[in-house]
Amino acid sequence: MRFKNLDLNLLVALDTLIRVRNVSRAATEMFMTQSAMSNALGRLRDYFDDPLLIQVGRSMELSPLAASLQQPLRDIMVRIEAAVVSTPSFVPEEATRSINLVVSDYALTTVIPPFLQRVTALAPGMQMHFRAQQNFPHLLLERGEADLLIAPRPFCSTQHPSEILIRDPLCCVVDAAVHDNGARLAPADFSEAGHIVMRPPNGGESFAEVACRQAGLTLKVEVTSYSFFSLALLVEGTRRIAVIQRSLADRMIKLGNLRIMEPPVDLAHLEQSLQWHSYRTRDPALVWLRNQFHEAISAKY
Repeated sequence: MRFKNLDLNLLVALDTLIRVRNVSRAATEMFMTQSAMSNALGRLRDYFDDPLLIQVGRSMELSPLAASLQQPLRDIMVRIEAAVVSTPSFVPEEATRSINLVVSDYALTTVIPPFLQRVTALAPGMQMHFRAQQNFPHLLLERGEADLLIAPRPFCSTQHPSEILIRDPLCCVVDAAVHDNGARLAPADFSEAGHIVMRPPNGGESFAEVACRQAGLTLKVEVTSYSFFSLALLVEGTRRIAVIQRSLADRMIKLGNLRIMEPPVDLAHLEQSLQWHSYRTRDPALVWLRNQFHEAISAKY
């Protein structure tokens, strides 16, 4: 099919080339030969009268025109994918759909297990692929690389619908042998102790850091980790404190040698939200999966 003398099949190739910036990888992703992809790039360059991808050393960079096309082209592809993948009806026991979910290891430890158990029982043919959360995780939704995202509400996009899955209070996890008095940490003990915090691998702050700062609490950060699950383990045997989600803390103290204490002041609860692309709102498979999240969490919590 052609539009204004452009073979629309080439738009799929252009979207892939812009995204991976490598002819060989683009060819592999589209199940084409490298020569066929090179030919497609040549035709695109002729049509747009622009190099589009420019060889710089061992890598390829986008031309200004290609960079300007990146977001609108991805938006078109996501629209098409949403229309093609979505089916008018959804039968869980017959479904073989592959679903990509972006989650933190906190979600992977708390809300995902009961959800996965439920989905496995009701739709055994569905495939679930969990991807690590990153800074600005909603970008994966917008690029069509994720079907569902679980993230704190402040980190979700205002451009796409979302719904709260769970409200989880923040608490302090400490070594039981070091902090053995009282249920709440004194302000001086909290501020003077070293803190262990989670920070995303590509930068940014965790919800806990933001909540502490908004409550007027200063964290003397001595250790950072990329994993929520590791925070309580790294506290053991030290005087340090980790401010983490209560549902995760409840699991970690079962390992022993740890205890939960309240922070000096009440902190904002973490509102863990489920988000999806606005184009996928009526996708029956995603509607069903969203319901399974709520059912699983209601039964568990």
